[in-house]
Amino acid sequence: MRYRTLLFAAPGLALLLSTAACGDEQANGNPAGAPSGTTSVQPSGSPADNLTVQVKASKEAPAKTWRLTCDPPGGDHPQAAGACAALTKVKEPFKPVPKDQMCTKIYGGPEIATVKGTWEGEQVDTTFTRDDGCQLHRWSQIGPVFGNVPKVR
Repeated sequence: MRYRTLLFAAPGLALLLSTAACGDEQANGNPAGAPSGTTSVQPSGSPADNLTVQVKASKEAPAKTWRLTCDPPGGDHPQAAGACAALTKVKEPFKPVPKDQMCTKIYGGPEIATVKGTWEGEQVDTTFTRDDGCQLHRWSQIGPVFGNVPKVR
């Protein structure tokens, strides 16, 4: 009888513990202390997707900057087609993590990226980091947009 109780209780306990530790990584907004991002509607009749991507290995490192246009992919981005494909796969690629979102304390590195411009008719001005699990997920969803991140020196 004891073994049957363990047989049923152990998987249930494991499921309960694993879901209690996770947040909804599909949610959007900013956790406390995380960089902010804003999105506002652009006036109608403006040009299509046009983004300026700036990537730094750390806060103090020099930035690499690219211009990215999509439909058709272009600009001086080193992997424009892959970057545009990554952006189209994500529903709202520039939406920040919600302020009340619980995030794992997994540090992914000091890299920082800013994206400014226009995407799908909306103005974009947001920052990406790798400070915690939510920010890492956000970064990895559109990773090709950031190209080869420079190494920390």
